[in-house]
Amino acid sequence: MLGHRAMSVEDYTSILRRHMWLILVPAVVFCAGAYLVSLKLPKKYESRTTVLVQSQRVPSELVKSLEVGDPNEKLSSMKEQIMSNSRLQPIVERFGLFYDSSLSIDARIIELQKVIVVVPVEPMAGTRSQTLPGFRISVTLSDPHLAQEVCSEITSMFIDQDLKIRESGAANATNFMGEAVETARTRMNEQDAKLAAFKQQYIGVLPDQESMNLNLLMTVNTQIDTVNQAIQREESNKALWEAEVATQAAAWKASRSQTVAGVASPATMDMELKRKEDELNALKDKYADNFPTVTAKQREIDDLKKRIATAAAAPPVVAPEPKTTPEPVNAFAVEPENIQALRARIKGSSLAIQDKERELASFQAQARTYQGRVQSSPVVEQKYSELTRDFGQAREDYTALLHKRDEAEMSAALQRRQQGEQFQLVEAASFPEHPSFPNSLQFAGGGLGGGLALGLALALLLEFKDKSLRTESDVETLLKLPILAMVPVMDKTKSGARIVFQSRGETPSLTAKT
Repeated sequence: MLGHRAMSVEDYTSILRRHMWLILVPAVVFCAGAYLVSLKLPKKYESRTTVLVQSQRVPSELVKSLEVGDPNEKLSSMKEQIMSNSRLQPIVERFGLFYDSSLSIDARIIELQKVIVVVPVEPMAGTRSQTLPGFRISVTLSDPHLAQEVCSEITSMFIDQDLKIRESGAANATNFMGEAVETARTRMNEQDAKLAAFKQQYIGVLPDQESMNLNLLMTVNTQIDTVNQAIQREESNKALWEAEVATQAAAWKASRSQTVAGVASPATMDMELKRKEDELNALKDKYADNFPTVTAKQREIDDLKKRIATAAAAPPVVAPEPKTTPEPVNAFAVEPENIQALRARIKGSSLAIQDKERELASFQAQARTYQGRVQSSPVVEQKYSELTRDFGQAREDYTALLHKRDEAEMSAALQRRQQGEQFQLVEAASFPEHPSFPNSLQFAGGGLGGGLALGLALALLLEFKDKSLRTESDVETLLKLPILAMVPVMDKTKSGARIVFQSRGETPSLTAKT
């Protein structure tokens, strides 16, 4: 009887003793039956192999790997490709797998997909690497030789597919980087052409020429001041010479008029003497005393002095009355050399002033040019900075892409030489000497466990249905009254009987045999 009170270990032991055969018989029968069934089931043989992902043999500091993405996702993608119908159909047809007249080729391929298992290898505990260490491939078939061959074939497909993917990825990366480099080169050349055209358009106004323009402007302004001073000096000299020419020309004309009238005044001769002495002094400043021009001028002065002395000693001459019609002065009379020299100086000064004015105009035009360059320099500098920045960025992009293209080419070369990251077969597909299914020991153990479970269930069911009171505790629990005495059961079939007398509150006492 169960469920009316808490059970002790002795109670459970008693139950097991009462139902021992009910528990053992199903366990033995189920164990033997499961073992016999395992012997009758068709055997399956599992061939296994392990593929590791070998890291790149060249240090990544020298050549970077082109592998991107999650390795597990890559393995899943490769599995989907290899497990497709188009890839598995040749294997099914070549090895005659799952041949049955009732099965179509698609159904046979599905059966093959069920027996192929691809499991990634987990990284070692404690490592932080997220790379895929490798994976295991297993194929389960009824023929051990066939399982080994199919496993080898699937493994080869994985290795070949990985090699194709890596080579294709390297080639695609190289082509992509090549196109990117060409695009960057075109953009850089366009920016270079714009910069060259800008320099050609604003030559002399570029930012690096601003200091030069300022220096040139200062130089031109200095030259303008110098030319203005030279013009002022020439104009001053010209004014002096013009005044002297006017004075000497008036004296010469007066002397000429008196000479024509036959009268030579002492004042006129004195003026003539003074003029000739000035000319002599000027000649002596340039030439030596014995120079022919100097000596000739000296003789003229001596002659004039004699004439002045003669005129002073002679009695005064009464000038004749002027004629009604005076004699005209010769218009073509040659002016004295001193007046001609002064006029030549005036003319030379005028020409020099004209040259200086032209030079001044040229310098002023240059000054305006340089001034315009200096004033427009900030605007030009801003545009020049933008073009220079764009060209510098384009050149940096081109250099970076060129470097990446070289890295992609080196990675592709590593893949072609099989020096990069690749799948490596650790062990060939194993030959299964013993079937992986069914496992007779596992079947027997399962049958034994199932029999024991059934026996225990039956024993518990019988105990729940049994209403017998077997112990003092059962009586006290059910009646809720104390027990005063117990009547033993007399079993005459046995050689003796056990009589137990027990009162409330006393310990078990006497045991007798009859």
